[in-house]
Amino acid sequence: MRPIDGIAGVITAQELRRSGEHLASLQTGTGMIPWFPGGHCDPWNHVESAMALDLVGLSAEAERAYDWLISTQRPDGSWHNYYLPDGATDSTIEDPKLDTNVCAYIATGALHHYLCHPDSAFVERVWPTVERALDWVLSCRREDGLALWAVHTDERPWDYALLTGTCSILHSLRSGAELARIAGADRTDWESAAELMATAVRTEVSGTHGAFEPKERWAMDWYYPALTGAIDHESGRARLAGGWDTFVMEGLGVRCVSDEPWITASETAEAVIAHAAVDQIDTAVDLLASTRDHRLESGAYLTGIVHPDRIVFPADEHTSYTAAAVILAVDAIRGDSPASRLFRHV
Repeated sequence: MRPIDGIAGVITAQELRRSGEHLASLQTGTGMIPWFPGGHCDPWNHVESAMALDLVGLSAEAERAYDWLISTQRPDGSWHNYYLPDGATDSTIEDPKLDTNVCAYIATGALHHYLCHPDSAFVERVWPTVERALDWVLSCRREDGLALWAVHTDERPWDYALLTGTCSILHSLRSGAELARIAGADRTDWESAAELMATAVRTEVSGTHGAFEPKERWAMDWYYPALTGAIDHESGRARLAGGWDTFVMEGLGVRCVSDEPWITASETAEAVIAHAAVDQIDTAVDLLASTRDHRLESGAYLTGIVHPDRIVFPADEHTSYTAAAVILAVDAIRGDSPASRLFRHV
């Protein structure tokens, strides 16, 4: 697959490549991609970075990222929440918690990699890891079919589910079911589990509350039902329009939380993907343009800026997942890669 192109007046192909090279420069000898040099890594954002690497033509680095996940998976199919680099060829556990959404995302990433670079050998290698991960996630379900947010390593679970996490999990279950067919396996049960979760999300979006822990102040709960295809285009457009004034600062981007003037480029880029998912491309392009304020010459992106004083927060922090989200947003708008359909939901 050829690298994706840029968007006129917003970002060039060369800038996208530079951001990809920045991500590659963060990758350790193990294949792990931390948030920043010496920082920790979580498997969800690690996968997002791997997907971005594929889109800019760095497929070998992306494959090394999946190999790290294969090598670090726990016997039960999960991963810990945060890992720290430990020298050039090792990593250590920083936070042992097991997060269902974090553990599910390898399915979306693995399918994304295969769509960009169809390779049966890769599927053969990654499929057992994906299957164990999704089966572990589904072992954490409540009676209503929703996966609990997280589990302690002594197997004591949290007692609630999250809307954003559930949307991401059902997206991963659908991706996993498609990867299963490529691998010659039948996991239609994953599709059924995803549909049950989607029904709960649609009920929540329609105004019947109670299935999920309240997180309304977080932007992700606003746009994730649309981003992941949990709701249809009409409902997605209505939801995005309904939360626009709450979460968007015009010309600046998306607030991470509704009650603070803290613009985060990753949430802005994900909101771009959500608008592209429901075919509101002009709005998506305008939002993406606002991430220019966060871009550094290196191709990295500042995590957040607090307005109106333009205070960088966290101070001087630039995160791998932020650069990765921008790259994925460009592909969602343009549809250059075969994997862009994972975020377009046509």
